[in-house]
Amino acid sequence: MSISAIVENDTIKLPVHVPDGTLVEITLPAESAVTDDGPTLYDALKDIIGKAEGLPADFAAEHDHYIHGTPKRTAG
Repeated sequence: MSISAIVENDTIKLPVHVPDGTLVEITLPAESAVTDDGPTLYDALKDIIGKAEGLPADFAAEHDHYIHGTPKRTAG
């Protein structure tokens, strides 16, 4: 079966009901494939990378402990 659908706000709008759990395959025509020329995550955040001050030395490794209160993963 082949179905044509419309994309609205990054959601595929099907013209027919498809039961939950149905495996579908989506093939985009080559000329309609969108390339993302936007900034990378690094480009978007590069001005604030390394700006945090006063954090514990093990913050990167133990961020769950400091943010959510989980037990530390390492002793010390």
